[in-house]
Amino acid sequence: MTEATLSAVTRSVTVNASPERAFEVFTAGFSSWWPIESHHIGATMAVEVFIEPRAGGRWFERDAEGAECEWGFVTEYDPPHRLMLSWHLTPEYKFDPDPDKASEIEVTFTPKDGGTLVELAHRGFERRADGGAQIRETVSGPGGWTELLQMYAKTF
Repeated sequence: MTEATLSAVTRSVTVNASPERAFEVFTAGFSSWWPIESHHIGATMAVEVFIEPRAGGRWFERDAEGAECEWGFVTEYDPPHRLMLSWHLTPEYKFDPDPDKASEIEVTFTPKDGGTLVELAHRGFERRADGGAQIRETVSGPGGWTELLQMYAKTF
């Protein structure tokens, strides 16, 4: 196991919805809030992004012609409490199938004050010796997880 040498990127947002609804929008409704026009990896713009609802499911995009590009996999699927995804993208946003180089994203959904606290932790960047620090910098900066969770929260 690789020792954690790069700190996790952690972000949170509270949404005006039950944990069940918050989980559903994050997963089944991923395309409703994800900025496909700027956050896709295929040669052509994606029209949909998916998180398949099961451990072992794919996390991927599909363009208008049906071409698919994988981003990673669902490693844990525990509605409405927790979701774990593996991030198989290189710093150049190309898919790398090697699970030993994948970072991970954990999202938890906790009831709070009549809504839900959604906490995201993206970690394991050191697994990619050839660019983990660059990936961490990208997801923690402009257009990264802070803005993405704000977009997600606006759907409620």
